[in-house]
Amino acid sequence: MWLFLAFLAVPLIEIALFIQVGGLIGLWPTLGIVILTAIAGTWLVRSQGRMALGQLQNSFSSLEDPTEPLAHGAMILISGALLLTPGFFTDLVGFLLLIPQFRLAVIRYVASRVTVRSFQMGGTQQPGHEPRGPVIDGEFEEIRTEPPRSGKPSGWVDDPSRH
Repeated sequence: MWLFLAFLAVPLIEIALFIQVGGLIGLWPTLGIVILTAIAGTWLVRSQGRMALGQLQNSFSSLEDPTEPLAHGAMILISGALLLTPGFFTDLVGFLLLIPQFRLAVIRYVASRVTVRSFQMGGTQQPGHEPRGPVIDGEFEEIRTEPPRSGKPSGWVDDPSRH
């Protein structure tokens, strides 16, 4: 239900803001602001996206929890979509998502509402996270169900060496 309300409210807010700002400063300056925010937002999203990707790669290489860098990257991606969408309200939310402290506050809020039961990375169990059931360690061997191929043509197609 809240998603429906968001899809209804955001366009209405944008239309109202366009009318208000356009009435105050005129049509062309309003359109200029929309275009400038899209250009500035694109540049900021690219630079912060590179930083977030670097942090994500560092967390993978040091086998740390990648949750926070992934969340930052996702919010930067959402920010880019909002900044490319014409409108003042979406630009405001998009620019807020580009502020690292704001993203961190959002991550903390969401983390306070989510419970992680288990986290596993690299095949080893992380400290403080117990498995749900018994862990069975074993070995396996692949058994082929069809005979190995001889390398000769099957007869269904011509031998390529004859051509």
